Amino acid sequence: MSNALAIEPVSPHLLRSLREHVHERLRRAIVAGTFREGERLNERQLADMLGVSTTPVKDAIRMLESEGLVRTEARRGVFVEFSARQALEMALGRAALESVMTHIAANRISQAEIAEMSRLIDEMAHATEHGDLEDLVNLNEAYHGMIHRISGCGYLERRLDGQRMYDHAQRIALLGEPSERARGFEEHRGIFEALRAHEPARAEQRMRSHIVRSAKSHVRQVFGADAEGLDYDE
Repeated sequence: MSNALAIEPVSPHLLRSLREHVHERLRRAIVAGTFREGERLNERQLADMLGVSTTPVKDAIRMLESEGLVRTEARRGVFVEFSARQALEMALGRAALESVMTHIAANRISQAEIAEMSRLIDEMAHATEHGDLEDLVNLNEAYHGMIHRISGCGYLERRLDGQRMYDHAQRIALLGEPSERARGFEEHRGIFEALRAHEPARAEQRMRSHIVRSAKSHVRQVFGADAEGLDYDE
């Protein structure tokens, strides 16, 4: 086939099913605090809001229930399960796993990977300065993904898969705030400095502190007064 007749591939997001799109929208709304803990979700109203039939909404709710974000009560309906305590507990789980991965990555990181991560830090600095939210979120996820890859801890990374939706929603919310963007970048740079120096204990501690500190900020941002009294040591 001639190059002139080549066709661009279909964008991956267009290949996703309607159910997946509805699931993502509802999941993001719950994690962002649009629907509060204990609130009843009306399938017909959700379908009208989203401009779809109730079928993909029902499918999405089943998926949300498997993720622990909603619960279904016989003859009563569907209720939001996500709370400030659950959000913080999820972050503590992530901090435990990812800090260990960072410890291992500090022992394994090569000079080529240090150079690659240094370039990523430069891109993050530029995006932080210019406030490009989409770039910041993508670079943030690339940064953490690179540490996962360097650690080689496939098993631990799979354990993190179940809460990626929360991590993504948290990043969108937090990185929209200029002060959080700046603080988050400095923490990422500090973690990188420990990785580059092959200091596993310092890298582990900095990653844990970064994740827990960010989670506390997000919980206060989303849940407000409901987050009072929830305090875990870093």
